Amino acid sequence: MQRTAVNPWAWSAGLGYDQGQVVSGHTRTLYCAGQAAMSGDGGPEHAGDMAAQLALSLDNLEAVLGEAGMSLANLVRLTVYTTDADRLFEHYGVLASRLGAAGATPPTTMLGVVRLALPGLMVELEGTAVA
Repeated sequence: MQRTAVNPWAWSAGLGYDQGQVVSGHTRTLYCAGQAAMSGDGGPEHAGDMAAQLALSLDNLEAVLGEAGMSLANLVRLTVYTTDADRLFEHYGVLASRLGAAGATPPTTMLGVVRLALPGLMVELEGTAVA
């Protein structure tokens, strides 16, 4: 698989994401369901703690990727849903550092929503990966 960053402006690369990525020669595409701060038995975790919810959401996304033989480095698209954009930005380093460590700069969209699937959830990550 070959990935080519598409960045008509330099500012997004400085924030750790590309405006687009051209992917060629890939053989498999994984569309991940939204991953939130859910325990292994399906219960919500870390009520009121945005940083912990973001970290667990990333753990869960990595688990789905890993089950498919992929990692964060394979992400070509990431959508972040949050019930509180200001609080999310206060803890965005949790996401940026994990993506950076993996060498991942997926095109990313962040959306503020009224609520997520279960009360108390504040962030959900939805990704597309190719290998």
